[in-house]
Amino acid sequence: MTTTFPDVTISTDRLVLRPFEEEDVTALTEMMNDEQVTAWTTVPHPYTRADAVTWATRTSHAERTEGRGIVFAVTEFLTHRLVGIVHLQGTNWRTRTTEVGYVTAPWARGEGYASESVGAVARWLFREQRFERLELRTAADNTASQQVAQKIGCISEGVLRSACIVRTQNPDGSWTDTRSDLIVWGLVPEDLDDEADGYSDGYADGYGNGYSSGYDGYEISPSDANGYAVSSDWN
Repeated sequence: MTTTFPDVTISTDRLVLRPFEEEDVTALTEMMNDEQVTAWTTVPHPYTRADAVTWATRTSHAERTEGRGIVFAVTEFLTHRLVGIVHLQGTNWRTRTTEVGYVTAPWARGEGYASESVGAVARWLFREQRFERLELRTAADNTASQQVAQKIGCISEGVLRSACIVRTQNPDGSWTDTRSDLIVWGLVPEDLDDEADGYSDGYADGYGNGYSSGYDGYEISPSDANGYAVSSDWN
């Protein structure tokens, strides 16, 4: 039984999803210090350059090689600028299920990048990897991430009460941990609307072989950008 994802790059009309590189460190550091990322994730704050180096050069790659999931650096096709992260985590190889987390850089929000990238990963996951379920978990007040889940076709399946920690900013600029409910969303292969996506995506493995697929999107969601366990609150 396969217990690791292949080393692949996924392309859409506007984006390239690829493994992280050391050259991403500066942009990653800036992105992860955004207030919205601090609020909805458990990554360190402040997020240092050393944190980014560890993630870009070691931790993100270990997710794939150790069989836990796979991490994609999402970049613009034309500019190569870092748009965000898509992270498959908590993968169960027996049941062919996994959970997705995603972050979008502040400058890139509102452009549909999150649902475009997560939708492309979902299609690759179901079509090429023969997975049967993709799960998202969004903090109750994280409406932007909930919009992404809805846009890619996820179904809201229930609420886990008081299941995660989010951070709220105080008037003095400090942050306080508070408890939050989590909304659980599920996506299975039959939920994908292939006729409506309007994008033509491509997949390439580490040997340059290609395949194809698509989607459209916006914002921040669940996962952890430094190997820190989170319920699904990068939304």
